[in-house]
Amino acid sequence: MISLLGKILHEPREEYAAGCAAGVATVVTGHPFDTVKVKLQAHNTNTQVKEYRNALHCASRILSTEGVKGLYRGASSSFIGMAIESSISFGLYSQMKQFLQGGSQSSEPQLQAIVPSAAFAGAVISFILCPAELVKCRMQVQGRDTAISTYVRYSGPLDCALTTVRSEGVTGIFRGGFSTLLRESIGTATFFSTYELSRHYLNLHLTSLSSAHTRLSKPLSDIGVGILSGGVAGIAFWTVVLPFDVAKTIIQTSPDPNSSRNPFETLYSIYQRVGLRGCYSGLGPTLIRAFPANAAAVVAWEFTAKFLGVKRVTEN
Repeated sequence: MISLLGKILHEPREEYAAGCAAGVATVVTGHPFDTVKVKLQAHNTNTQVKEYRNALHCASRILSTEGVKGLYRGASSSFIGMAIESSISFGLYSQMKQFLQGGSQSSEPQLQAIVPSAAFAGAVISFILCPAELVKCRMQVQGRDTAISTYVRYSGPLDCALTTVRSEGVTGIFRGGFSTLLRESIGTATFFSTYELSRHYLNLHLTSLSSAHTRLSKPLSDIGVGILSGGVAGIAFWTVVLPFDVAKTIIQTSPDPNSSRNPFETLYSIYQRVGLRGCYSGLGPTLIRAFPANAAAVVAWEFTAKFLGVKRVTEN
């Protein structure tokens, strides 16, 4: 496995640069929605009484107490984490898929190559992503809102990371690692499978329209396909793995360092306290965020790759 990863990573680096651009686009577009999601997950799963009535109420509370900057709390660590995550995820997926497909060509997406390539890429980046996610979530749950009184306050991401290591050891910065692994491996496989399939059928539809003498600009049609396929893939990702994300948030932000790190135990305890809705806490802002953030990521990925002279990385 290590030799395979090494062989793939020695391939041209343009795919990884394009993935980095995708990560930056994701954070710029989606971080405020993510902040609302994390607060809902951290505060609305403790008791039957909701701290926030809904996503709009949560967002308005953040804006009234902290302003717009409150919605971007933790964004600095998120920029670093997402840039690295997307660079490796998109780049490793592209090259792993090419490796598994070999020289075979097909007019349709090959799921037998797409699914393992995406799951492998998700598993790899989960180990890098976990510390950045922990810092991001701990920064997001704090603020001047009364709901955060039980959480440790940090002056910034570096203070959060250092304090965590001092109080919990090196393993503390990797709290929630198993939840992150499940979320990323399953979610990335779902994302790229949905993306490749939707992109393929959208292009087929555009081809049929073109044959009917419809004049569509190629760049504009590429952007449209990227927006739709990326947005749908993002919604599919979060619909499938949101419970693991809820568990990850609870595990990473728990004030008790001895609390369970088992995502299944965490989800079961949430289910006992507040029911199934607790396992999907933050679903609203997550799905609202998923479409524009992932649409921006895919368009940035495809056009950066094209600008760098890479053959279209999503072609089969």
